[in-house]
Amino acid sequence: MKRRELLTVPVKSLGGLLIYGVAGEAIRLQAQDGALRIPLRFFTAAEARTVQAACARIFPSDESGPGATEANVIVYIDRQLAGPWGRDKYRYTKGPWVESFPEHGYQAKENPRQIYRAGIPGLGDDFTNLPPAGQDERLRAIERTLFFQLLRTHTIEGMFSDPLHGGNAGLIGWQLVGFPGPRMSYREEIDKYHGMPFEAKPQSLEQMVGHKVEGWEEEKG
Repeated sequence: MKRRELLTVPVKSLGGLLIYGVAGEAIRLQAQDGALRIPLRFFTAAEARTVQAACARIFPSDESGPGATEANVIVYIDRQLAGPWGRDKYRYTKGPWVESFPEHGYQAKENPRQIYRAGIPGLGDDFTNLPPAGQDERLRAIERTLFFQLLRTHTIEGMFSDPLHGGNAGLIGWQLVGFPGPRMSYREEIDKYHGMPFEAKPQSLEQMVGHKVEGWEEEKG
């Protein structure tokens, strides 16, 4: 078994109070040296830093609110690639691999893990050291590639998915857009807030059901 690599993240860069660790457990942000070391399941530490920097340009933090770094999007992507989706468990993967109509979906041979591993070097070893304008230029150069399409999609998913999947730390993505979480009913609030504006505080699925919930990326075996 190879030694697990870690991504070191400054605690001050994270907007939420909790992130989800390697076993899906909630980790409260407490670190004496001001940094949190997150175990990675798929990425190397160098790959994770590059992808994290790319995500931060796709969904940056600005005056409107936090972005991909604060939402811990890199952990979401790492978990998805390490799980069954990353190895194409649920996709037919035998040939022929040919160009087809868009409505047929992805038809090529490479699985998501391979697409990322082949795509990350295209950003360059110096990507994390470039100024924002330089990083944007690198991203524009690959924006028509399948790797970039996946990266952009995963950045958005990591911002707004339930935090049990690793992203949306502290529900900051949901707070950004005013999404209250997977509420099944507003029956109890109808009379209480009749005639008044109602803004529900976001709650994750685990908070609503009151017990641990595992995502499909936590598949055992």
